[in-house]
Amino acid sequence: TNVIGTFNMLEAARAYWTAEGRPEGFRFHHISTDEVFGSLGETGQFTETTPYDPRSPYSASKAGSDHLVRAWAETYGLPVVLTNCSNNYGPYHFPEKLVPVVILKALAGQPIPVYGDGGNVRDWLYVEDHADALLLVLEKGRVSRSYNIGGENEARNIDLVRTICAHMDEMNPAGAPHDRLITFVTDRPGHDRRYAIDPTRIRDELGWRPSVTVEEGLRRTVAWYLENRDWWQPLLERDGVGKR
Repeated sequence: TNVIGTFNMLEAARAYWTAEGRPEGFRFHHISTDEVFGSLGETGQFTETTPYDPRSPYSASKAGSDHLVRAWAETYGLPVVLTNCSNNYGPYHFPEKLVPVVILKALAGQPIPVYGDGGNVRDWLYVEDHADALLLVLEKGRVSRSYNIGGENEARNIDLVRTICAHMDEMNPAGAPHDRLITFVTDRPGHDRRYAIDPTRIRDELGWRPSVTVEEGLRRTVAWYLENRDWWQPLLERDGVGKR
């Protein structure tokens, strides 16, 4: 999807754009990730000029897709904009990702897995804030320019998990205290230690800032999952999911 899929999208967009006479308002918006920049130490943040340093097959393929988009802009003049975001969370988040895993494991009274020592740091971006930023970049971003989109909400994984457990204690008190379910498991291969986004460019050029704190966003997310079992339950019952 990241490499061949992006290539096919670029070629389809270029064919349409050319056939339509290269309309001035056309944009190809490529949405990428902060993982392409690699791993940070205790300090510093990723900017749009941070050198690419992907460290996993996934992030390498995302980096490849970013390079394809820039190549189509340079070679064919395709009007592109790019965004690199931090970790999204919120309603409709796929059940295999960290935030919904914690919520659903806590709800079921099952062990909550936390990789390594839980010290990996991510910047958490509420999905509705991200959607607002994407529309803004599409409408007002400069052609061939990239924009980093961050939530300004850095948190260690273990602290994030404990916050979710506290919300679960409040909203689903029958299972409290939920943090008793936290279980540390073997770290995953190529697990970058820290990501952090510097969103100065999108703030200064386009006037965007995140509006939802991680505390409020997690509260909304926990409430959504508790109220929408009909959406996530069938996904947990797919063939093969329980056998992993």
